[in-house]
Amino acid sequence: MGFSIAWAAASVLALAVSGVAAAQEAPVGPAAAPAVAMSSEWRAVAPENLMVIDTGKGRILVELAPEAAPGHVARIRLLSGRGFFDNLPWHRVIDYFMAQTGDPLGTGEGQSPYPDLKAEFTFRRDASSPFTAVAAPAGSVVGFIHSLPVQTQPDALMASTGDGKVHAWGLYCPGVAGMARDEAPDSANSQFFLMRQPYPALEKRYTIWGRVVSGLDVVRALKFSANADGIVAEPDRMIRVRIASDLPEGERPRVRVLDTRSERFKALAETVRQTRGADFSVCDIDLPVETN
Repeated sequence: MGFSIAWAAASVLALAVSGVAAAQEAPVGPAAAPAVAMSSEWRAVAPENLMVIDTGKGRILVELAPEAAPGHVARIRLLSGRGFFDNLPWHRVIDYFMAQTGDPLGTGEGQSPYPDLKAEFTFRRDASSPFTAVAAPAGSVVGFIHSLPVQTQPDALMASTGDGKVHAWGLYCPGVAGMARDEAPDSANSQFFLMRQPYPALEKRYTIWGRVVSGLDVVRALKFSANADGIVAEPDRMIRVRIASDLPEGERPRVRVLDTRSERFKALAETVRQTRGADFSVCDIDLPVETN
């Protein structure tokens, strides 16, 4: 059986038939972000945590999230550094869902020569983690660790746990990067996917290891399939994939993201919450980004 998230794809296509397909043409985007002027409130993405994906449709920049999935991030760094992803196709792309790649065979059946990875569906965080809350639904808290949207147990529970930490997990908002796998939880290897739209049914089922901070428009521009299996004929390809720290200094993109610990971010989050009201989701918050 190939590495996929086929069980979710069927649901997406069924929704499209029932009328959600119209939203594909003009999906509801997040509330507009106020202008950011104070440079002190920007956070530079570390080169070792910036994945640079060049495609025929443009460049995609993904911020890695080692706090959430250190094993998967290590694999992404390894494969990127060895040129494994170069020229691989986006072999499975479903509109209003996700774009999948990382298969050297281009069929959904291939993987790297390295061992499969142990699942990292959830992680543990302590009070030192750079977590910023934006909402507190009953029994949990949602917010950000850097650019990654996260849901977690409240800090108050840290005092009653043996390790002083609480459970947390990434949320499948647009741009979030997940690892494809077979039916076995510990079967992820090299295939990954980038979300074109939110899809919460994947949460705590597929490891999240990063998020697109620039180039979501490129992800959404990739050629997609209307077939049930999502397999694309004559697919777009990744031309070159590297971690920014592996590139010569002069070739490294510089990325700055509004710091989610800043007062300006907190004001932005509150504005979006008030605008969306009862329909608010952490996915509605669009982090301002600067690249050069």
